[in-house]
This record gives sequence, structure tokens and C-alpha cells, in this order.
Amino acid sequence: MKKKIVAAAMLTLALLAFTGCKKKEEPVVPATTEGTEQVMVPETQTEVEEVEDTHEGEVRSFYTGKWINEKKAYNRPVAVMTENTHVTLPQYGVSKADVIYECPVEGGITRMMAIYQNYKGLEKVGNVRSCRLYYVYLAKEFGAAYFHAGESKYALDILNSSYIDNVDGITGKGGAFYYRDNSRKAPHNLYTTGNKLASAMKEYGFDTKLSKDYEPHYQFATEEEPNLLKNGQKAAVVKMYYVDAKPWFVYNKKNGLYYRYEFGEKQVDGLTGKQLAVKNIIIQNCNSSLKNPKNGTLDIDVLSGGTGKYITNGRAIDITWKRKSENDITRYYDENGDEIVLNPGKTWVEICESSRASQNVIYSTKADFQK
Repeated sequence: MKKKIVAAAMLTLALLAFTGCKKKEEPVVPATTEGTEQVMVPETQTEVEEVEDTHEGEVRSFYTGKWINEKKAYNRPVAVMTENTHVTLPQYGVSKADVIYECPVEGGITRMMAIYQNYKGLEKVGNVRSCRLYYVYLAKEFGAAYFHAGESKYALDILNSSYIDNVDGITGKGGAFYYRDNSRKAPHNLYTTGNKLASAMKEYGFDTKLSKDYEPHYQFATEEEPNLLKNGQKAAVVKMYYVDAKPWFVYNKKNGLYYRYEFGEKQVDGLTGKQLAVKNIIIQNCNSSLKNPKNGTLDIDVLSGGTGKYITNGRAIDITWKRKSENDITRYYDENGDEIVLNPGKTWVEICESSRASQNVIYSTKADFQK
């Protein structure tokens, strides 16, 4: 009897061992329902080593402080006069400009001058309008060839001299490098393209490269060590006094840019459909007078120096500006007398009449802003 019990026990253990081996050889697959997606989870996750960008073959742009191909660094820019009235909106190509100047002209309106270093691929630029004397001095600072459509009579002498390379869109052979958009009424319908700008440079025999001793207009910080203006006042909204466009900028903390508005709405580029935005705003206060009281032709002194504001990263500081001569570059200084350092990106320069500078308003919060 005991032998039968022992034999039975040994048989049971053998069966259990055999069953255990079968389970290891044939793992059970979990049941799935039709339509249920199975997600494969890797057994191990390896960390991707971050490769340092050495910017090989690149240099900092003279105009934006951004990294660009070193072969393009010395490409000579163009400066294009651009109308800024409600009837001409939207302007085209302006979001591609490295630097934008805005100055008052007659009747409370403003005009813009857009400075492009990389312009050859632009499909449409403008519309293009006439020159004022002070814009010539501003374009000269950047080593730019100046494109315009007509001019104030007070600018004729300097345009006809060797002071600056320029192409007039309504006289002589210059008209070949502009075109009319018949969907708009003249004189608000004159445009050019990047290819036409390049062709004009070639036709007129203008230098297409900056001289190797070109002196950069701005000093720039780096993305790793930005200029935070820690001691500056908060600047969430910047509202300009210009009575026609009534423009303002709103700071976006997420990307550190100031977005532009005018005529009660977003200012967009007709080429891209996107709102204009810049990293830096410089307010440059200048003495002004009337060249012709009858028609209100302004004369703005962009040579003698003055005060202003530098605005970036949500803050603003007081500055002064100086320019040694009409062939020199404007320099901007903080309260300690040190030249200001801009953050990499696009810059918008607001030329303001000193007598009206107090009408510009900087709001510390968006809630305080009043249109």
C-alpha cells in the first residue's frame, strides 16, 4: 500500500514539472478585441546625445545679429521707401526686412523705409513711394542702395550727387525696375520684386558687396546671454504718437517679440499674411522744423543727436544718440554712457519729433493700454 502511495506521488510531481516546462515554452498571449491598437514599448530607451551647433560656415549678421551663411554676410542691402497709409494696406515684403524705419512726413502720416540684405527671392515689395531728405541720411548709415519713386525737391541735390546710390522709379531708366498693380489706384500701386532690385543693382553698376572694412551699425548680444534691461521700466505695450496710423506694439512673453498694430488692427505682410513682429524697438527723438509751411513739408534732423528709448524683452530704458557727421553711423548710449547692445533679431526704429516725444506712451501692462 505504501509503495502505491509513493508511486502516485512521484507520478504527480512529474506531471507538474512537465506542465511547468510547457508554460515556459508556450507563453500565453493576452486576448485582444478587434480594432484595438497594440502599442509596442521598447525594452530600453537610449538618450540622444545633444550635438553642439558650432555654426561652421556662418557668421553673425551685421543687421540682425543672427547667424547667417558667411558667404552672404557682406551682401550689400537695399533700402526701399514704403507707403504707410490705410489705403495701401497691406504692404508687401516688409516682414522680410532686417531693419524698418518709420518717420513722420506731411499731414500727420508716416512712411517706412525697409532695409533688406537678403532680397533676391522676394516676390513683391512695396508699395514704393517718394523720398524725403532725412531718409537718404538714414539709408546711407547702412551702406544700402536706396530705392524710391520720386522725391521731395529738397532731396534732389543729394540724390543727384554721388552721396548715395539710388534708383528712382518714376524718372529715367529706373522705371524699368518697378511695376504697377492695376488692382489698386495710382499712386498707391507701384511695386518691385527681389529680382528687379537685383537687376537694377547690375544695370546701374552698383556695388553688390559691402566693403571689407564696413563698420557694423549695431552691437548685438547673444541668444545665450541676452540683454534683459533688468533696470528698465516694464514695457508691455508701446504706443506711438503718430496721428494718422496711431500705431502700437504689444509684447509677447512666449517668443520675446513685439507685435505691430496700426489703424486699429494688426499690421500684416501681404506676402506672408503674418503680423509684423520685431525683437528691438528704438525710439529716436529728433529736432524738427517745416521746410515749407504752406504744404507742411517736414525737415527732421537725424544728424545732431538727441534722446530716445531702447525697448526689448518687455522693458525699456532711456538712451541718447549721436552722429558725428552725415557720413558716420548713429550710435545709441545708455545712461552710463555705454553703447547699447541689441538682442539678435529685427529692429524697428521710430523717428519722432522731439517736441511730441512726450505723447508716446509705454504701458507696463496690457491691462493699462488704451488705444
